[in-house]
Amino acid sequence: MNHPAPPPTAPAKAEAFLAAAAALLGPRGLTSDPERMDAWLTDWRGRYTGRALALASPSSTAEVAALVKLCGEHGVPIVPQGGNSGMAGGATPDASGSAIILSLRRMAAIRSLDAAAGQVVCEAGVVLQTLHEAAEAAQMRFPLTLGGKGSATIGGLISTNAGGTQVLRHGTMRAQVLGLEAVLADGSVLDLMTPLKKDNRGFDLKQLLIGSEGTLGIVTAACLRLLPATTGRATAWVGLGGIIEARTLLRQMEPAMGDALEGFEVVPEHCLAAVLAHQPGARPPLDGRHAWNALIECVSPTQDSTALRDALEAALAAAFEDGLIADAVIAANDTQAEAVWALRDGISAAERALGPAMQHDISVPVEAMPEFILAATPQIEAAFPGTSVAAFGHLGDGNVHFHVLAPQGAVRGVWEESEGKAVSAQVYDLVTQWGGSISAEHGIGQMKVDALARLHDPAALAVMAAVKQALDPAGLLNPGKLLPLTPGA
Repeated sequence: MNHPAPPPTAPAKAEAFLAAAAALLGPRGLTSDPERMDAWLTDWRGRYTGRALALASPSSTAEVAALVKLCGEHGVPIVPQGGNSGMAGGATPDASGSAIILSLRRMAAIRSLDAAAGQVVCEAGVVLQTLHEAAEAAQMRFPLTLGGKGSATIGGLISTNAGGTQVLRHGTMRAQVLGLEAVLADGSVLDLMTPLKKDNRGFDLKQLLIGSEGTLGIVTAACLRLLPATTGRATAWVGLGGIIEARTLLRQMEPAMGDALEGFEVVPEHCLAAVLAHQPGARPPLDGRHAWNALIECVSPTQDSTALRDALEAALAAAFEDGLIADAVIAANDTQAEAVWALRDGISAAERALGPAMQHDISVPVEAMPEFILAATPQIEAAFPGTSVAAFGHLGDGNVHFHVLAPQGAVRGVWEESEGKAVSAQVYDLVTQWGGSISAEHGIGQMKVDALARLHDPAALAVMAAVKQALDPAGLLNPGKLLPLTPGA
């Protein structure tokens, strides 16, 4: 089931490879300069740092294909990288220095945008925010967003099947991909770009590649769906007595707001307090303090903002009459709406300022999530004295960020590698016991390889390993990520 690790690249062979790659890509497309590579050798969270033979930056699918073929001929491993904003170390090379980083950032063209068809074709290096702006200029929108939209790339989002704050209504990245272009391990180009609504010619290969974290092929372009731009928006911040009440409110909002309900985030009081202390100029949305808060986002392509706010106000008034909510405020305009979203998006930065933490991107069924949080939080805090749990995020789709903050005085980089690993193991055990997933939207990367191997269904792991063996028999595509390696096997 385990895939063999690729052998180290011998110095003479490495020199021959680098000479051939330089001839192929030119000075803009290949560098071995340590200073130029340095920023791309460490993941966004600073948890993983590796070494690389070179940083390759091809400018076209043809160059990617030629480079991958060249890597195959020389036995050089490839670590694909987009915006380097991943959360699980999936785009960071190992310490051997035998792999190249294959950056897709130069492939940043939006090839076409058809508003009438609701489709956009863009290359893997297009930054999410750039796609949002292009869609907006065409009076359309791309229905996936997240806090790292200024750096995350389309290829990376596809490779990790990213989620974000609009999954409740629109689904993950998997639901946005209509067509795909990818380079396989032998250098061949897989062209699945035609966006057919009905196509039963065997396996849906694009879905196989989505979420595979660059281990089966390198995404170079995609055809994505667009939706009409919204004409109305209503955003509310709600104070609640508990997480159970948050789930009840979600279930009331769903029929009350219908398809307009696009996001339902939960934020505990201590997370809000951390953001208010850390974020300059941040102000609490409500006068009082509440054990839990809900951030509700409603949008519509047909209703204006006034009508949408009126509908949301009526729904919240009914919840207030039922004694379900303690207080609420509806943003009067987009500026106020963005201000409350900044509180939600600022949690991770505020948490980092507090000290080390183990971050867990987990999911359980929506109906079980409140009970999971209430059960798991005291178990973890009792098992690891001095730690504190921060559970927040996308209650609407059963995904929360279950972060465990280290005890005061813990040394960053040391605690995570010692007690922190035991913390994560217990969290993942609990999630599995509750029928959930240890990775809801950030991928497995290198961070969760061992946990996946230990906890995932053996039959599923065997199928994944067989697919990997069939598509990448030499094990050169992103080795050590997603699936475990057995050196010398």
